[in-house]
Amino acid sequence: MKRLLWIDIAKGLAICFVVYFHFFRTVFEYYEPPPADWSSVIAGTISFLRGAWWEISGLGFHAVGAFIILSGWTLMESTVRHAQLGELRWTGWYRARFIRLYPMYWVAHIVYFVSPFVARLEPIDGRLVLSLLGLRFINIEMNFMYLNAAWWYFSMLIQFYLIFPLLYWAAQKWGTWTFLIAACALGFFVRYLMLVVWPQNGLWVLGGLAICRLPEFALGMALAAWHSKPALKHRSESNGSTNPADWFLLRGAGLVTGVILYPLALQLYDNGIAYVFCDFGTGTCCFLVIVGLAGIISRFAGFAKILGIVGIYSYGLYLIHQPYVIWLGLKIRPQPVFAFLFIFLIALAILSAWGTILEKGTNAVVNKLLIRRKAVAS
Repeated sequence: MKRLLWIDIAKGLAICFVVYFHFFRTVFEYYEPPPADWSSVIAGTISFLRGAWWEISGLGFHAVGAFIILSGWTLMESTVRHAQLGELRWTGWYRARFIRLYPMYWVAHIVYFVSPFVARLEPIDGRLVLSLLGLRFINIEMNFMYLNAAWWYFSMLIQFYLIFPLLYWAAQKWGTWTFLIAACALGFFVRYLMLVVWPQNGLWVLGGLAICRLPEFALGMALAAWHSKPALKHRSESNGSTNPADWFLLRGAGLVTGVILYPLALQLYDNGIAYVFCDFGTGTCCFLVIVGLAGIISRFAGFAKILGIVGIYSYGLYLIHQPYVIWLGLKIRPQPVFAFLFIFLIALAILSAWGTILEKGTNAVVNKLLIRRKAVAS
């Protein structure tokens, strides 16, 4: 199965938005935008643009929800492909996931310890053991955001990978629609219990308990299942047209839908019961916008190739970026908006290259060790 460029572009856009958000929050933590000035057309336009930039910048964390959907998509698509080829063995599947996730995660710890220009806001203590294991949900108040706050996502991801065979079985057994409805119902019910009935630390709902983010992950799985249907693929190949999922997501309809629904999704922050659905609503809208933009960008070969590479190696960038952008943000604040954007683009380019080098190097070393081990064993 050919790799989908727009998926890589979407992952690239999502991780760039996450990096931007962390940099934005650090630089402008204590900044208050000037009051709007509507005294003239020019002043009003500047006020509108400044307000729009401020509001959109504050939504950067929604890209995490989009990433969860994309993770569900790519994992489901890969598993379906192996199943169709008769290569699906769950022991090998778990082994491949472990090799994919943990070595780079450990390298990120080493980079954090030895690199200059990183913000080290907490001491290295006994919590490091749980961090290295990825079990940051144990004693969640003390461990979930330890050392590098972005690493909480890894803790959630390994939970999804652990239960994925069960999710895959349910999707195959019940059908895509029934699976998606059941997964959403379970996720929303658990969120309701933890938010309303027996209120718990918000970190559990954020992702400390992966079931709380199951609706987004299951949506990604369902979209991948629909997209991979043989009938749709055959129709697309036979007449040269895209299947309905591609048409909706990449031709503008999904982008417009996401933009229109976004204000409604933001209303879900209003109270505890509505917040049960908030992460799913905002994550889905962000996903539609990001994928819609990816569809547009994919038509521009040069830019698409760059963002596609960022997306392919987004895991490395995710693991290493936050201590760097916090360090830099603390050094430069405050800054005018255009200076901030210019510095961000330079920092993003450097961090993307650094994350790519680390991830490619780590994968190469791990693969070489595995090949050598197989040779010795034989």
